[in-house]
Amino acid sequence: MSDLTRLSAAELAGALTSGEVSSVEATQAHLDRIAAVDGPVHAFLHVSSDEALATARGVDEARAKGEPLHPLAGVPIAVKDVVVTRGLPTTAGSRILEGWIPPYDATLVTKIKAARLPILGKTNMDEFAMGSSTEHSGYGNTHNPWDLERIPGGSGGGSAAAVAAYEAPLAIGTDTGGSIRQPAAVTGTVGVKPTYGSVSRYGLIALASSLDQAGPVTRTVLDAALLHELIAGHDPHDSTSLTDPVGDFAAQARRGLSGDVQGVRVGVVRELSGEGYQPGVLARFEESLDLLRQAGAEVVEVSCPHFEYALAAYYLILPAEASSNLAKFDGMRYGLRVEPDEGPVTAERVMAATRGQGFGDEVKRRIILGTYALSAGYYDAYYGSAQKVRTLIQRDFAAAFEKADVLVSPTAPTTAFKLGEKLDDPLAMYLNDVATIPVNLAGVPGMSVPSGLSDDGLPAGFQVIAPAREDARLYRVAGAVEALLQARWGGPILAHAPELEVSK
Repeated sequence: MSDLTRLSAAELAGALTSGEVSSVEATQAHLDRIAAVDGPVHAFLHVSSDEALATARGVDEARAKGEPLHPLAGVPIAVKDVVVTRGLPTTAGSRILEGWIPPYDATLVTKIKAARLPILGKTNMDEFAMGSSTEHSGYGNTHNPWDLERIPGGSGGGSAAAVAAYEAPLAIGTDTGGSIRQPAAVTGTVGVKPTYGSVSRYGLIALASSLDQAGPVTRTVLDAALLHELIAGHDPHDSTSLTDPVGDFAAQARRGLSGDVQGVRVGVVRELSGEGYQPGVLARFEESLDLLRQAGAEVVEVSCPHFEYALAAYYLILPAEASSNLAKFDGMRYGLRVEPDEGPVTAERVMAATRGQGFGDEVKRRIILGTYALSAGYYDAYYGSAQKVRTLIQRDFAAAFEKADVLVSPTAPTTAFKLGEKLDDPLAMYLNDVATIPVNLAGVPGMSVPSGLSDDGLPAGFQVIAPAREDARLYRVAGAVEALLQARWGGPILAHAPELEVSK
């Protein structure tokens, strides 16, 4: 057996089913990989070795007895630290939740545990998912495995870096404005933001409730499809959960991997390219389009004129919802509690001291902005107007999907930038999500797959967008892009990444 950490989740699942390898061996191999390379990468905030190995042993025993098992049973997985896990620390990347052990599991974690996937640990993230670089974590930066001096994207840089560094074959991320897809683009991985409501949000520590969505982070399109099928489905605990049956995403991924995109109408969004996009990123995007044309897809240009206002609308809606959602972190019920150094210990003063010390600068910035946007006299001018723009963006998508089956664009305007390069310029940081934000505002599904290496030798991403509840279309088109590009590049893009130095 080759290095177990280099196998895709589907390959590893096959080896487990055939008895070629045990889940304990596969899980231990990934734990050893984490121990060897995660020091400089810092993808994980908590590694749950004992719990993961206990799950793996249970899978091996059940398989030896011939008990029926989920196809992914025994395949290790990492979980973003914004997803609550019973008995394991959950901090949302914030000091205000340092040491908190949730008493319950998120619904998607319940599904993962029922399918018996060993949970390797919790991955690093921007505090409360606010950021595009994982530099706003309360526990230190995560580094991009392609270049340890560069960002791994955000807010889910930990999950993307763990998968890119071969520390986990599967990971869970969350996407509020691109936090799965943008990290996937800059790390050469696959990231999926499902249709809003198709994966339960119960147990996700909320940033912006109308935008948040959990989804898969993997190294292949097929792996993403298999994980997506596992975590999707209706949940009575989530009032926004859709009752639709889970699609056969894996079948569509395999169809795409065979090169079958004949007759698929692919719409290139005019507003999501051009000025501000790195030339190498655009070059790889155009090459991917040419490959789809050669495979039989019909490529057309579409216009979504209100996408121009998406960034501004998003950065009013998100802070407003975040301001409301984060009000619960007050030093009274759980998490950090800081009492004032002098004077009376009142509820108001404890709350101010706790939030002042527990929240980082980016969280404070967005709370202030959101509170202002929701304040008397400004609600209609700011939050209300942003919601009207959101409606116009949804209409743009509806019109575009009358002309195309899927829409495509570069996932992010640039490759990974250097750590610290944009940390003092919030607006420059926010612009990293310019191509991904419209998807969240409209609630439609989107996926990023590697489109090759830009001129600087770093990975770029190709974004595929489908209508709401048509997530299966993503997998057919993205599978074709993956297969066609691997044929051109002689294998996965990640195979071109430099080897990480291994700790002895």
